[in-house]
Amino acid sequence: MSHTFDADVVAAVLRHMNGDHADDNLLIARAFAAASGSPIVDSVMTGFDGGAGTWRLTHADATAEELRVPWPGGAISERAAVRREIVALYDAACARLGVAPRPHA
Repeated sequence: MSHTFDADVVAAVLRHMNGDHADDNLLIARAFAAASGSPIVDSVMTGFDGGAGTWRLTHADATAEELRVPWPGGAISERAAVRREIVALYDAACARLGVAPRPHA
């Protein structure tokens, strides 16, 4: 069973990702979602646990789906590891899509 983070930690990460990194959410979705006929036009991070992050995707044809992407470094249980793994997903998404990643602070 994957580690479950405290609700306040989850809420803070989701607020940050959906408020400050909406473009990153979309990039991750486009890189890791199964190919379909309708392009992904929106992606919102809806949760995460020790095993993966979860996003709600919306396609151009108005269909929606859930995407669960395992953390690249494996299972996590510490708050600080969440940022590290999301950054790793972003970098992997850039590599898959041939996009130059921006520098990380």
